[in-house]
Amino acid sequence: MPLRFYDTATREVRDFVPLEEGKVGIYLCGLTVQSEPHVGHIRSGVNFDVLQRWLRVKGYDVTFIRNTTDIDDKILAKSAEQGRPWYNLAYAMNRELQKAYDALNVAPPTYEPAATGHVPEIIELINELIARGNAYAAEDGSGDVYFDVRSWPAYGELTRQRIDDMEAATDADPRGKRDPRDFALWKGWKKETEPETAAWPSPWGPGRPGWHIECSAMAGKYLGPAFDIHGGGVDLRFPHHENEQAQSRAAGRPFASYWLHNAWITTSGEKMSKSLGNSLLVPSVLERVRAIELRFYMVAAHYRSHVEFSFEALDEAAAGFRRIEGYLDRAASVLGSVPDGGMLCAEFLEAMDDDLGTPAAVAAIHDVVREGNKLLAGGASEALRGNAASVRAMLDVLGLDPADPAYAGSGGSDDGKLSAVVDALVGGLLAERDAARAAKDYAAADAIRDRIKAAGIEIEDTPNGPRWTV
Repeated sequence: MPLRFYDTATREVRDFVPLEEGKVGIYLCGLTVQSEPHVGHIRSGVNFDVLQRWLRVKGYDVTFIRNTTDIDDKILAKSAEQGRPWYNLAYAMNRELQKAYDALNVAPPTYEPAATGHVPEIIELINELIARGNAYAAEDGSGDVYFDVRSWPAYGELTRQRIDDMEAATDADPRGKRDPRDFALWKGWKKETEPETAAWPSPWGPGRPGWHIECSAMAGKYLGPAFDIHGGGVDLRFPHHENEQAQSRAAGRPFASYWLHNAWITTSGEKMSKSLGNSLLVPSVLERVRAIELRFYMVAAHYRSHVEFSFEALDEAAAGFRRIEGYLDRAASVLGSVPDGGMLCAEFLEAMDDDLGTPAAVAAIHDVVREGNKLLAGGASEALRGNAASVRAMLDVLGLDPADPAYAGSGGSDDGKLSAVVDALVGGLLAERDAARAAKDYAAADAIRDRIKAAGIEIEDTPNGPRWTV
């Protein structure tokens, strides 16, 4: 099966044909760093991390750009509420975002540009649009510049809407617009309500970029006028991605060949968001489950499927992952270690090539684990080694390899020290249990086992000696 993706623009699954053989350019709309990241925020990062991992497995040279919006109305409003500089808020929230990405093993992109670092490119693109007759400076002296939606006949093609059926754009004062649907490319500085640091010089006076133009400018700078895949959350299709495509193509840039959108994580049927007050911050969730288990919960669902978040479902997913992890632990105890670089089974390959079908890919992993559990009964063998290596390789594609250093406590860390201490204590108790058994004092041996179990540790007796897991 060829590699295929569901293209939101055409609303069909299409064979993937890159613009340049062997290379793929991806632009992902990152987050506006206005607040701490919640589980819903992180989903696109995880989903598109799986995409870029799979493309690399397929042999592509991937250039992956994921931007950060570090200046906008919400950042200015929140910073004013908190009595801190807007750039301090954006910087602090960006640090929290990166911590969440790192915890969930989201690989860094090729580059992560920020809007404030690309004002010259943004101004250049706006000038091009004005020169082509697709943008205009407001005549009310505000310093605003707008994209003229009626000057671009294809406006609405991405989301298949007619201009007259669209609601008015709400990103700027409508008084300076020719049409209420025109959207802001540049926002003139509001001296009375905005800090001077939130304005840059431009041909139209001091101001700052509109939201949509920044992505067109940054995608063009790092991927060129035409690139392969543009991604983001499904809520960005309109107006953000519609506007990106319109202004880019109006400037003579072909822009994205494929559009991929991940669905929401919802709570009570509604998109998880700060405004609804139902957000779940990543650090809080990670107090309940491990980061690798949270990632498994996200990856096990198809990226285009809405996920109704619940701790019950999260706990169930975590238990499912622990079964896979437990098999690898048992195989390692028999084999000495589980090698990396294993083969990917045919069902896994087919699932991933079919629009990143991670639910079927996870099911394939479970099938291979079931076969591996049968092989364990026969002790060490090449069949067991190959099976366990295959499981580990498939998990690695999904960013879920338990042996990945991203999930391991670094040498000398508190986590590493704690693991060593627990290992020593449990090992000592197991030695006492073995001694009691040897002396045929089975009551004492059972009492030791009960003490260990009461601490939340399971003991499994194997031909190679007892194993314990939390």
